Parts: sequence; structure tokens; C-alpha cells
Amino acid sequence: MPDTPTAPVLLGNRPGSFPHSVLAERHPAVIEQVREAFPYEPAQHRALDALLANCTEGVIEPLPAHAQDRRRWDDWGLRAYTGRSWFDVPWLWSESWFYRRLLDAVGWFGPGPWQGIDPFRPFKLAELDSAATGEELAALDDLTGRSPEDRARALLHGSLWGNRADLGFRLSAQGARDADAVPGLVADDSDRLWSLLGPAGAGTGTLCLVADNAGRELVPDLLLIAHLLAEGRIGRAVLHVKPYPYYVSDATTADVVDALRRLTGAGGAAAAFGRLLWTALADGRLALRAHPFSSAPLPYEEMPGDLRAEFAAATLTIVKGDLNYRRLVGDRLWAPTTPFADVTGYFPGPVAALRTLKSDVITGLDARTEAALDAAEGRRWRTGGTHALIQVA
Repeated sequence: MPDTPTAPVLLGNRPGSFPHSVLAERHPAVIEQVREAFPYEPAQHRALDALLANCTEGVIEPLPAHAQDRRRWDDWGLRAYTGRSWFDVPWLWSESWFYRRLLDAVGWFGPGPWQGIDPFRPFKLAELDSAATGEELAALDDLTGRSPEDRARALLHGSLWGNRADLGFRLSAQGARDADAVPGLVADDSDRLWSLLGPAGAGTGTLCLVADNAGRELVPDLLLIAHLLAEGRIGRAVLHVKPYPYYVSDATTADVVDALRRLTGAGGAAAAFGRLLWTALADGRLALRAHPFSSAPLPYEEMPGDLRAEFAAATLTIVKGDLNYRRLVGDRLWAPTTPFADVTGYFPGPVAALRTLKSDVITGLDARTEAALDAAEGRRWRTGGTHALIQVA
């Protein structure tokens, strides 16, 4: 994708911009939240202090020689960016680098007693075990008497809205008739999405779903997969998660297991979904992937050949969430009317994006929708998480 004046790569060096606020304000806040979440030892507190100073005032430093992923990060741009301010390199790269260094600071990579301890786990479990999650799972019981079309629509909207999944469930449970019943849906290719999957009882293809967040956002993704398997719309699903804790709440294999346990222990329809998924993992109808590139600071246009081949073989790849959307279309300030198909033309197979808007990156809107959003909200609609889209190419 050429770096044209109309689509510059997003950097964090402009005060007042959303990327700058993430680097200057959100990352320091994440450090303090992680520090308070565990009884870390003095060495870890010193490392967190050093990271706080480095990410706000320092420059990018190389990984130590013993780091097992040093060569990979060098290939991903570390050699080129060493010595530069965190604010002067691509925002996507800088964000990813922050989480890599945060894991270093808390001892996640080891060796030592804190090796493999997810620094974000308390936040993920608190959300998964919340009363709100329980209410959303109970709402599934109301869908059992609905038509397959209504159930499918509800579960798709649940996956789309993530932690607003209760809205999607309850709208359909009350007989919502069309996508307009979901507030803030600024682009809706859901009919095209369904057309790419097999008819009920006849689907033999593979669905790849690139997960975003854990907890209350991962649960609806799993429910959508369970529904598609149960209805025979697909023969197999592959769920792509992160290989290590990332962006606070991004899903890992451990988070999938936690979510399945939450489902199976919930009772009712939720438990039935959970048991289906548990069995599907055991018999191969559901598989997990944690490819290293899932945590790369790069757009999917630069994906390696093995990942490209997997997506090429899929009937459909669903890319979930804001960060994955940025990686799918390129983390650039596109004109919102830039066609989604144009910026995803490199993708090796059919691809759908399900995303709530939480950053400045947006493509595929019609001019009237963009104008109405700007008139009503200024630029806030891009980052507030109150609007969403379903796009297919």
C-alpha cells in the first residue's frame, strides 16, 4: 500500500492525536495497573519503572542477546527503529513493542518463578466472571425458540459488538427484524458474509476466525463458532489467538480454556454451546492456532507464507476487533470512503471484518454516512466504540 498524502502511516508524534494519547497516557496507566495487580518483587518494580521512563521519554533499545525472539523482532523492524523515539515510528509498531517490553519487565519470558504468568489475567477473569457476563449467557436461553435466522443474526451481532453482546442477544430475542435494529452499524455486509458459508446442514468448508479480546468479547466469538458448527454451516473452524499476552485483553489459548469453562458451568443453552465446543476441540472440528505473526507489529499484507496458505484454504476468514482491522487494512489514515476491497485486495481468500470503531482507521463508508457521522459527532465516532461495521471482501 503506497504511503500517499491521503493515507499516511499513523504515528504517535502529534500531541492531541489519539495515537499520541495512547503512547503518552494509556501505556503509563497500563504499567501502573499491572504493577498493582500482582505482588511483584523489587526487580520487577525496577524494570517497570525503567519501562515507564523509556516509553515516555527514551528511545527504542535493542533486545538483549539472549532473547529468544530477538532475530524475529530485528526482522520486524527493530534494527531500523533502534535509537528512535517511540513516538516517531509507526504507531502499530510502537504499541506492539510496548507489550513485548512489558512482558520482559514482569518476567513472563523467564527464566524464573514468574515465567508464563499473564500480567493481565486478573482483569480478564474479573470481566469473564462478572454478573454482566452471566446475564448475557442467560439471554441465550431466550434464543432457543427463535428461528435459525434470528439465532444466527443475534450471535453474529454478539460477536460484532463484543462486550455489548447482551444488546445483540436481546434485540434478536425481542424479534428484531433487520440490521438497522443494531444502533451505530455504519456498514453492513452481513448478507454477503452468510452467502459465503454453506447452507444449513451442507457446509463442509473451514472458517478461520482471528480473535481479538478475551473475556466477554471472546465468549460471543465462541458462541458464533458453535452455532455454525451445530447448524452445519461449516465443517470445521480454526480460532487464531495470540501466542502471548498482548494489548491487555487479547485472547490467548489460556483465555479460550477459561471461556469454555465459563460456558460449560453456566447452565442452560450456554452450557450446551460450551460442551459442543469442548467436544469439537477433542475431535478436530475446532482447532486453535497461535502463530507468531499474530503478535507482529506489522499489517497482514506482510504475513508469512504458511499463514497466507491457511487463509487461502479457508472458506471465509473473519477478522475480529479494532487492532486486527488496523492490521488488515493497514494502519493508515485512509479517507473513510476508500473501498474496503481495495485495501484488502492482497488477502488470499474471502475475508470479513467484524469491528467496533476504537481508532482513527476506517475504510468502506459511503459519503453520506461519513458526512452524517461527522456532523453529529465530529471525529469522536471513530474512536468511541459506539459504532461498528461488518465488511466483506
